[in-house]
Amino acid sequence: MNPHLLPATTHSYLSLAAESLQEAITARDVPTRYACAHVAALRAAAALLAARAQPAPRRGRQKNAWVLLSELAPELSEWARFFAAGAAKRAAAEAGSTRAVTEREADDLVRDADRFLAVVESALGLVPHAHLDRRLVAAGHPTGQAGVA
Repeated sequence: MNPHLLPATTHSYLSLAAESLQEAITARDVPTRYACAHVAALRAAAALLAARAQPAPRRGRQKNAWVLLSELAPELSEWARFFAAGAAKRAAAEAGSTRAVTEREADDLVRDADRFLAVVESALGLVPHAHLDRRLVAAGHPTGQAGVA
């Protein structure tokens, strides 16, 4: 895919995904960290969908982003299933539930959303952003010890 021919919407969603990921990284509370990480992944998926989607007449039920991602980018089906499975936890976290997710789950999802964003960027022919682990090391945080916040 030629990165110079990507629609503006794709770039906009990538920017929003990066913002959500940064918000997840800096969030102090666990539900917000989880919800922001999940939203970052959803926005990354939206960027790819904006680049690959082709208008077609609507027939049948409307599909969510994860189903569409599996159809338009079958190589990302495993990612789509993974993030779709976390949608209910994200909704609970957004509703303020402090028991919806653990700190470990939130930290893991931040790392997974970070990896997924890089996968999407690569799939779009873009240079992937610096991964979270490299940013944490550069900031003086040893990876795998103190979480992402």
